[in-house]
Amino acid sequence: MIELGITLTLLLCGLVVGSLIERRHYESIREREFLTRRTPLVSHEQIADPMLVQEAALVVGNVVIGMDYFKWFAGWVRSVFGGRVTAYETLVDRARREAVLRMKDAAKGFDIIVNTRIESCSIGGGTGQRAGIPSIEVFAYGTALKYAPQESSQILQ
Repeated sequence: MIELGITLTLLLCGLVVGSLIERRHYESIREREFLTRRTPLVSHEQIADPMLVQEAALVVGNVVIGMDYFKWFAGWVRSVFGGRVTAYETLVDRARREAVLRMKDAAKGFDIIVNTRIESCSIGGGTGQRAGIPSIEVFAYGTALKYAPQESSQILQ
């Protein structure tokens, strides 16, 4: 009976605290996306109208986000019966958006980020006893370009 009480307490704490943390994180993401909205990201290796480039640098953003107990339990229940696991979707969405924002932060002072890529992997959540609560790592990277003033004559290829 005590084990059931502990489990229910953990689930309730996961629901309350996890929802609060997720809500705050989404607010932070929306604010930062608004502030960085003028830094364009493109997935192409080259831009259509090549301009003179003064500087280029690799920029990266990396994040690991863990799942709370309530979402873990809800996802586990959903996986037993099959179907869309919406509890995991917000985890992936937050991780992707946060990684891109961190990449944009690394590109401050640059004009555009080209050849943008996003990689992800899951951490934990396997089938063993020591597997732990699932987390996701997302790694965003690209090439930040700073355009040269129009009078420059060198093009970075």
